[in-house]
Amino acid sequence: MQRRDFIKVTVLTVMAMQLGDVISLVPNAIAGEVPKLTNFVTFNTLAKNIKDIVRVPSVCLNCSSVCGMNVLVKDGEILGVEGNKEDPNSQGKLCAKAHGGVSSVNYPDRIVYPLKRVGKRGEGLWKRITMEEVYDTMAKRIKKNIDGGHPEQVVFHQGRNKMGDITGRFMDAIGSPVILNHRGLCSSNKRAANYTTIGDTSWETLDAVECKYLLNFGSNFFETHQGGLPLLKRFAEGRLKGCKLVTFDVRLSNTAGRSDEWFAPFPASEGVVALAMANVILENNLEDKNFLKEWCNTSLEEIKEFVKPYTAKYAAEVSGLEESDIKRVAIEFAKAAPECAAFTNRGSQAHYNGLNNDRAVVMLNAIVGSVGKKGGYAFGGSKNKGAKSFAMPKPVPPKPKFTTDLEDPKLYPLANKWQKMRVSVLAFDKLKEKKHKIDMYISYTISAPQTWPEGPSITVDALKDESIIPFHVCSDIVYSEMAHYADIILPDATYFERYTIEGRNAYELSPYFALRQPAVKAPADCENLADTLIKVAKRVDKNVAKYFTFDSYEEFIKIRLSSLPSRDGLSGFEYMKKHGVWIEDKPKNYEPYNKILSKEALENSFIKDEIIYVSKKGKTKAIGIMKDGVPRKGLKTPSRKFEIFSQTIKDAAVSVGIKDDGFPHFEMPKGLKEITEDELVLTTFKWGVHTQARTGSQKYLAEIVHDNPMWINASTAKKLDIKTGDYVEITTYRPKEGYKASQKQEIVAKMSIKAFVTEGIHPQVIAISNSLGMDFGGRVPKASNGDKQNIPAFTKIEDRSLDGYIWWDKEKGGTGNGFNPNHVIPINPAPIVGMQAWNDTVCSVKKLG
Repeated sequence: MQRRDFIKVTVLTVMAMQLGDVISLVPNAIAGEVPKLTNFVTFNTLAKNIKDIVRVPSVCLNCSSVCGMNVLVKDGEILGVEGNKEDPNSQGKLCAKAHGGVSSVNYPDRIVYPLKRVGKRGEGLWKRITMEEVYDTMAKRIKKNIDGGHPEQVVFHQGRNKMGDITGRFMDAIGSPVILNHRGLCSSNKRAANYTTIGDTSWETLDAVECKYLLNFGSNFFETHQGGLPLLKRFAEGRLKGCKLVTFDVRLSNTAGRSDEWFAPFPASEGVVALAMANVILENNLEDKNFLKEWCNTSLEEIKEFVKPYTAKYAAEVSGLEESDIKRVAIEFAKAAPECAAFTNRGSQAHYNGLNNDRAVVMLNAIVGSVGKKGGYAFGGSKNKGAKSFAMPKPVPPKPKFTTDLEDPKLYPLANKWQKMRVSVLAFDKLKEKKHKIDMYISYTISAPQTWPEGPSITVDALKDESIIPFHVCSDIVYSEMAHYADIILPDATYFERYTIEGRNAYELSPYFALRQPAVKAPADCENLADTLIKVAKRVDKNVAKYFTFDSYEEFIKIRLSSLPSRDGLSGFEYMKKHGVWIEDKPKNYEPYNKILSKEALENSFIKDEIIYVSKKGKTKAIGIMKDGVPRKGLKTPSRKFEIFSQTIKDAAVSVGIKDDGFPHFEMPKGLKEITEDELVLTTFKWGVHTQARTGSQKYLAEIVHDNPMWINASTAKKLDIKTGDYVEITTYRPKEGYKASQKQEIVAKMSIKAFVTEGIHPQVIAISNSLGMDFGGRVPKASNGDKQNIPAFTKIEDRSLDGYIWWDKEKGGTGNGFNPNHVIPINPAPIVGMQAWNDTVCSVKKLG
């Protein structure tokens, strides 16, 4: 059956079902036999149809690397995807996630009609309603809160939302500042470290093709680094030229395993290793004196004094590495300068001390002078144009003039300073403790019960309680953990069925952006949330509707891209639809800080303490720095230089009662510092085929990775009499400092899991991958063969492979659907920024049975 027939049969099926009939979306919720399926999907194959396919340029969204792709379509059916060679980042390459994402479109357990809860929240009883009812219900609820003087009681909570232009506009229009995201669970320590040192971007862009030495602290860019595939491709080219890769990671990741050298430091010790390397480089006079003098806000003498206590010997004692290795690697790295780069990711930054860990690593680039250099630590001067580069349709709603502690917690003053990184890890706990009153909660592309620390307990408690969250609207593709606790479920469009302006840091070091566009029509009532919000806004009242003079998100995108000049006889929008990307004709942006400011940029400027400022509309902004009488761009920090000392961090720390002198000192998290010989550290990681919960229902990706046993070192396992395949019990404890700290061994939770014994992990560390162990989302994430539940809620179309061919189903002798480690990990936001310290969880392990 082709996709056009899939849509047709779907509509006919639901026409036969009366609106308002009770539907059960959980097993045994209501009595009655599930009707036997009679229609089965027979998918066309690409091999049989390659001649007549249409290529629709678009962008993958199965992870944050957003690689350009061509969607291969015939007769309204997606047959596959291929890399878009015009995309400057991915250059025609795609990973398994991009190919696996296709199965989300015709997933038989996909929600294709709006549903309204009729039983108790979380009971799983629903009735089908119309989209018109959805629009009216949402609009009336929002208007009630506006009229009551409390628009902030309407909350929007997003996961990987690539439509912030319209969701932000919607929330501004109704007057609510409460937009939550997941950045505090993902990358906020790393972003803050980059902003406070180079000030230009939230992500570095390594010039890996020309690099001779890469020093990697905690990044698994072979699989999951943001922009990982573009970086991997360029590293492969650089390796052919002799680039050396040295990785520091507690686990033998795919990147570590393919490095020239792998070191497994004790968790959270990455910062002290980096500081010791800085010390070694300075002791051997291998620093770039000119860069430090011209472009660093701290003198060479001050830097030497700062790193003096961090000797290689001390770092070896803390990290467990060899002193000789620390010295050797530091010297090798410095001698490769400026064609070298030190960089980070989750392994170093997802700690209570992660901000300074990453600042210390990034500092190495300044000391050897590789910042912005060819083959070095390139960065934001290459930033893509991105969605924010295009003007919004007028009139533009004003930003709310107030904030709340839910989305802007005062205990974490840097959480929202540069980007809206929030501290959403605290959101459900705050709601549960009645610290913030809300009335309407809209969730989008997020599965907090699965992906939040203590999700199945604190998150679920808040979502189930109608006195805490009176009304929950969830937009999702499947019946997820989040949808299960909603009052209305909106059938969302997949990323193959909607528009978005896209981009990432540009690995070719020239600005670009991309366009995601529909390759096929969304089935039945499935609708992009952006279009839903536009229709809702028009119904709230005239004060909200006036900001939505367009009728669709496609029209909105057209207006935004209308500022693009014509190319090849096409308007900017039509050019984007044809090619998928827009690349600026600019040379590679090396040393952006050295660029001389133009006369136009200097209009209405003035100089104070060598910093160049401009005043526009009553606001003063630094734009450059005078260097030897020449106005140069500089870095985008307050000093317009690379900042080893950060007044921003010092002031932020003081504002919340933390003593900090503004330098990236090392301090081991208290729980790890006081860990006993019998305790271990639980860390988590991602496989290259999964992204949080959103890939769980994609059958080909689930087939590749569906099990996630606990990694444990062979020597540790021997002491505990644990062998591969044995079940063990993990008991986790609350941290000894920070949020809900406990000096006693206060238990967070326990879980049982299979063990995987390996030499590829630090002896005092255990590791579990996330993204698995789901209770909802259909048969694929649950690894459960058989008929789908209550077919009339969706469609009578079925995929035969889901009834008997899920070979990892436990009932067929398989491993099952894995384990979710997040429920045993305590909520633990790091100071000042609020990043979740995923990798600091102290635990004990014992063999079961």
